Amino acid sequence: MRFLLHALLGIGLVIPVVQSQTRSALETDAKGWEDLFVDRTMKDWIRGPLGAAGQLRAGSMDEPSPWKMDAASGILLCEGDKVGHEWIRFATEQGDCLYHVEWRFTKLDGEPGYNAGVFIRTSADGKLWHQAQATLAGGFLFGASPVKGVVQRFNLRQSMTENRVKPAGEWNVYELRAAGKDITLWINGAVTSEFKECETPRGFLGLEAEGYRVEYRNVRIKPVG
Repeated sequence: MRFLLHALLGIGLVIPVVQSQTRSALETDAKGWEDLFVDRTMKDWIRGPLGAAGQLRAGSMDEPSPWKMDAASGILLCEGDKVGHEWIRFATEQGDCLYHVEWRFTKLDGEPGYNAGVFIRTSADGKLWHQAQATLAGGFLFGASPVKGVVQRFNLRQSMTENRVKPAGEWNVYELRAAGKDITLWINGAVTSEFKECETPRGFLGLEAEGYRVEYRNVRIKPVG
């Protein structure tokens, strides 16, 4: 076997690395999920700013919303050229739950630094947040989370197990599971990031836009209990 492997490598044959795969929670059990895009008017979603004031264009929140729902397809689009840094959040706070989101970037020429994200257990003003980063460099958890009552930043990029995010133009599946102090991020077949010190038992779910045209679909939640 060793001789055969060396022979194959010697003639330049590329042996693909097969990533392990697990099914999403939605695929595993389709019962009990709530479709958060079932109402195409998006009346249960609230637009808001994120980050420091300097990250937002003056008056940007007074402009027409960049978030557009296609009623026929159920795809929510955020037009990247009309937004600074903002999010749209579901109106009802959630506790322990599974949060399923599918998203993709619109492919652009060059090497743009695509950026978006998916929020869970986040405060209405966005000052306390737990986010699954959405970039082509990979998906991981980071945020601003209370530690014994004091909000501190955390970033789990260095402990991300692998990059499972697909290229721009292709759909990605994210599932966030929040149960007790644990938040887990599953991407396209495997868990890539885990945060085990969340002291925030409830918060808002949301979708982020940060300067790039991004689409979201099939956004669903299911209680964990």
